[in-house]
Amino acid sequence: MDWLGPAEIGALKLSLRVSFWATLATLPFGIFVAYALARWRFPGRQVLNGLVHLPLILPPVVTGYLLLLTFGIQGPVGRLLGEIGIVVAFRWTGAALAAGIMAFPLMVRAIRLSIEAVDPKLEQAGATLGASRAMVFATVTLPMILPGVTAGAILAFAKAMGEFGATITFVSNIPGQTQTLPSAVYAFLQVPGGEAAATRLVIISIIIAMGALLLSEYVGRRAAARVAGT
Repeated sequence: MDWLGPAEIGALKLSLRVSFWATLATLPFGIFVAYALARWRFPGRQVLNGLVHLPLILPPVVTGYLLLLTFGIQGPVGRLLGEIGIVVAFRWTGAALAAGIMAFPLMVRAIRLSIEAVDPKLEQAGATLGASRAMVFATVTLPMILPGVTAGAILAFAKAMGEFGATITFVSNIPGQTQTLPSAVYAFLQVPGGEAAATRLVIISIIIAMGALLLSEYVGRRAAARVAGT
């Protein structure tokens, strides 16, 4: 880390912090939504599926602007949170919120595919033994989809590390507070002589992204082999 300057180290640490909490906070919701889309049939299912994948289709700046309208100080949710002392706009917590929303579709898709690969008859067998739906999920479904959950979490973490458009729109680019890795690259490219620092951060971003993809592929293969019984 000696080859990185203080600003670069700060951006890297903040990105890791934001990505970690974005992944951890969205994981329970990702599992629930993935299970609902894979196993349940209910009115509005396609609407829910569309909303989940909307951040992948919308320009990230639009997503960030919608977050600002909703969670900003004058937004309906932001105003309510402000009354209890919670402010997310222009804070690192807001960066985590934006990153989590942008990464959510990738997480849900990976977990949903893993759930759909599980034979429903195995879950039905657990139910016939008197286990509740929650117990069946905890003892039968969850252990079988754990590799898929892990792969989804890894992809979400990598996506959160690279999130830029929604984050900079919602929380700006404040050094030491909201300046993540992509925001720091953008900032360095705006000043003379900042190309070297930007290049170092780009190299780190590529290493993290490639590592996450390789790890996700490995976990995915393990999941497929486990479901196949090999």
